[in-house]
Amino acid sequence: MTTLVVMSDLITARGPRTHLAAPIATFIAVLLLLSGCTSSTEQSPELRAPAPPLAAVSPDALANAVTLGALMRHLRALETIAEDHGGNRAAGTPGYDASLDYVAGQLRQAGFAVSTPTFDYTRFSVGPVSLRSDASVIDAAAVLEYSPGTAGTTITAPPATIDGLGCTVADYPARTRGAIAVVTRGTCTFVAKARAAQQAGARALIVVNDTGDRLFGGTLGVDNGLSIPVVGVTRPAGDQLRTATSVELRVVAESTRITSRNLIAETTTGSPDNVVMAGAHLDSVPAGPGINDNGTGTAAVLETALRLGPAPKVGQRVRFAFWGAEEDGLIGSTRYVASLDAAALRQIALYLNFDMLGSPNAGYLTYDGDNSTRGAPSPGPPGSGGIERVFLRFFTTFGPTPIPVQPTAFDGRSDYGPFIDAGIPAGGIAAGAEERKTPEQARFWGGEAGKPFDPNYHSAADTVANVNTAAFAVNAAAVAYAVGTYAISIGGPDGVPGPDGRDHHVPVS
Repeated sequence: MTTLVVMSDLITARGPRTHLAAPIATFIAVLLLLSGCTSSTEQSPELRAPAPPLAAVSPDALANAVTLGALMRHLRALETIAEDHGGNRAAGTPGYDASLDYVAGQLRQAGFAVSTPTFDYTRFSVGPVSLRSDASVIDAAAVLEYSPGTAGTTITAPPATIDGLGCTVADYPARTRGAIAVVTRGTCTFVAKARAAQQAGARALIVVNDTGDRLFGGTLGVDNGLSIPVVGVTRPAGDQLRTATSVELRVVAESTRITSRNLIAETTTGSPDNVVMAGAHLDSVPAGPGINDNGTGTAAVLETALRLGPAPKVGQRVRFAFWGAEEDGLIGSTRYVASLDAAALRQIALYLNFDMLGSPNAGYLTYDGDNSTRGAPSPGPPGSGGIERVFLRFFTTFGPTPIPVQPTAFDGRSDYGPFIDAGIPAGGIAAGAEERKTPEQARFWGGEAGKPFDPNYHSAADTVANVNTAAFAVNAAAVAYAVGTYAISIGGPDGVPGPDGRDHHVPVS
């Protein structure tokens, strides 16, 4: 997951504060005592059966019930799974399947009915691309999505400049056969140009952008029937290629068909017409075990479910989701939302998303449901601002001192995206990804200014040892608090409000 931090004022419901790093430490110390831990690094080596659910549910009680010890046991279990399965838990791998089985086993042992719907998709993996024009390196080449690679070899051939649009075979002269075709972007799709070039006998296709910018975001679509590589270049690079006598191209790219699963578990009590959903992606990237990204979100949602129980005495039904293939483009959550008919979509009152809760250089970020920072083109669906206020209420009232939070834009890069697109109110929290912490953020939250929130993002170093357990404990409590709040009631003046329906945002000077 990546979170685009909107640079804006930090906010707290209790008015301006200027030195909050120390109060955060006090907040965390109290929270750890409530959770039964003696320090923020408390760990227990053994795996245990889930604790019994709460007899009476309230937001505070559920937040206190989610202990750091239980959370860390889930993280260590996921890390062990990765270690036993090639070092990762990526979708479509045995490591992911074992992760899903672990979560399903915990939920079933607690009495939940669990479903694991499958879905298929194509994963596109791209490595280095090397492009030379008469031995001069062209470093502005970009591989179009779902392009074939060059099978470990370098294609060396003369360029064939296409004077027409390159949209039909008739646009390609006889000299195209055995050459690398060079065509200008425009009029028809990339895949139409590529198919025509392939039919004309080209060994590869280079698409020249109509500006000096690199050609990003181009796709050929899945199952395109192509066998030749397709790359894009800037207009200046295209001019250079057209006058060359020889072009060399090497592309590392592969499209793989993947089968993966989501996991869905739902309480049996509460109104089925106002379902509260809470979700986290379960998969990692292939490069590492994915413990912060997103073992932390998984563990927080899982432990919240276990402590809530399958039949709580609450007003709303609660559905827990663990998504597959988020790292490949929100595939699992997108397929899930697409599988629901209009009536089923209307039954979902809101969606809460949790992705990366224990970043080493942590921030305290909540999705900007009302778009108060103008960091997104528009606010989330009506009610999203209320979800933001629920998290703000937690961070400013749950502990002995308030923690300032910062809004972060809905940038569509985590699993809330498909729900927002379907008009479902959404919200959530995060501790930050690869973005760098500002001096202002370091002053309020502690940590190192100028360093990434998570320096181990998408790497083999994303391990249990590198999780900020203090931030994780606070954020996991916030997960449970929000779920508990909405499990009890979703009513209010703006559809899905904060508990008192009022906007608490106060800029920090």
